[in-house]
Amino acid sequence: MGTISTLLADHVGFRCRSVDRIGIRGYISGLMYEAGLAKFLVGRGNPIPSPAVLTRNRDRMVAELDALVARTAVEVVRFKSGQSKEDTARPYQDEAATAGRFGLVLVGKAQERTSSWRGWVDDSHPSHRPGHPHIAWRRQSSVPDHWYFYFADEQWGPAVLRMCSYAPYPLWVNANGHEWAKVQLARAGVGFEALDNGLRSVDDPAMAHQVCARLGAGHVGDLLARLMAVTPDPLMLDDRQRGFDWAFSVAQMEISDTAVFDQPRRGRAWFEAAIGAHLDLGRPEQVSLVVDRRIVNRGPHKTPGRFATEVIAADVHPQLQIHYKSSKVKAYLKEGKALRVETTINNASDFGLHKTLNTANWRALRATGDEINSRFLAAIGEDQPGLPDQATLEAVVGPSIHEGQRAPGLRFGEPRTMALLASVAGFAHVIGGLTNKGLRAQIAVSYQPNYSSAQASYDLRRLRLKGFIERIDGTHTYRVTHHGLRIATFFTQLAARIVVPTLTDLADSSLPPTTGPRPLTLAWRNYETELQNLLSANEFTDHSRKLASKTQKPRLKAS
Repeated sequence: MGTISTLLADHVGFRCRSVDRIGIRGYISGLMYEAGLAKFLVGRGNPIPSPAVLTRNRDRMVAELDALVARTAVEVVRFKSGQSKEDTARPYQDEAATAGRFGLVLVGKAQERTSSWRGWVDDSHPSHRPGHPHIAWRRQSSVPDHWYFYFADEQWGPAVLRMCSYAPYPLWVNANGHEWAKVQLARAGVGFEALDNGLRSVDDPAMAHQVCARLGAGHVGDLLARLMAVTPDPLMLDDRQRGFDWAFSVAQMEISDTAVFDQPRRGRAWFEAAIGAHLDLGRPEQVSLVVDRRIVNRGPHKTPGRFATEVIAADVHPQLQIHYKSSKVKAYLKEGKALRVETTINNASDFGLHKTLNTANWRALRATGDEINSRFLAAIGEDQPGLPDQATLEAVVGPSIHEGQRAPGLRFGEPRTMALLASVAGFAHVIGGLTNKGLRAQIAVSYQPNYSSAQASYDLRRLRLKGFIERIDGTHTYRVTHHGLRIATFFTQLAARIVVPTLTDLADSSLPPTTGPRPLTLAWRNYETELQNLLSANEFTDHSRKLASKTQKPRLKAS
């Protein structure tokens, strides 16, 4: 079985980074607050903002929907509770695309809970008077029909628009960047083999990379215009002239990195290596490393949300997941053939970004997703160098001179050194860096409770001189270097997984094994036996030679 980095480097035939699933939220900004709603209703010709205006608007939309269904002769499906809407609609979309019939292919209806405006007469309001009632409005929970419009789009393939006929008329559009890329490759005459929601191989990989990189906010905007030109619209021309119009935000974006292995077993081997390497090194601080955001777990400024590293292996399809607030990144096998690393951004604010659908925000979200995927793979072990060489080990474990200063050695196996190196590996995942106080807290748990500030200063100095950490200018805070993380992780894993278990087996070698000794223990015992036999044979040979030399007469040299 190869290592994490060698499996990706040597056994991947095709690799592609692309936007995957996209969720766009549409909203009418002027209807998101009570005063704007009142302006909308009065502008429709009513002296008061009456709920009857919304009722008439809904009736108009229903009539437009019925006319659309009659004109296009599409099937209307009433979704049942628990029914997969996507699985139900996908055959309609695929059949239409194969036949070249682009446009609306299916309409679905489902009662779903939402927050909608509800108005009532508030006779307690100071402005209420006979003949001119005051209408109060509040957002309340309701369960109206939601309409699902499924399309086979000429540029995007499968796409769906969901809307509600109750104000404020929430709208949602789902599309897929991989499906868009497949359409573009097919239109360009480039052959490819598809994965479920991805690409397995492409005749022209460079062309595939260019296509996936080209997808932008403008392409999404064109899709929205085509879909909304077909479906009923709660806004009329007069509403738009009065300043009411649609706005769109990126509610969800999945950015993926897909690496297709040359053989399926390579993918399984990658997961075995990745999971085995991180079961005992996975810490919540890894979230900070991957998402590159500061996480505060205590105090009045506690960061909201969920922060967790998970290994999901409930079945034969394991996953590695990291959750950060409402977003997450995961790695899994796609159809058993490809490694898919996927960042799902469900809220741009999680990363200090903006949601509005435009070119600048789209690029920022895309870049953030790509960076998170790269950091996730780096945290797992991609592109990590091999084991340290002899000179590096000697410089670490023994005393050495750095910058004219003597640095004491970090002796492998010494409890204080091992606790120190384990702490270094842990603090590599903390955005805030490593401090004297933080190191004392960590060592107090793993080494000794009375670990002092002076001892921490001594250890920080030798770590700095040996290149494990570097000081952040103008502070007493240190960050862990790549070299330091590499050596600290190697020593920690070597002790936890090789030395301690093997020594335990060797110490118990005199006891009858219950489940059988480990292969390494057997090899060691065989080595000891053969070595003892060899020494015994050499001792006998040496003794015989000495006896023979005493009985032989000395020879005279010829003159």
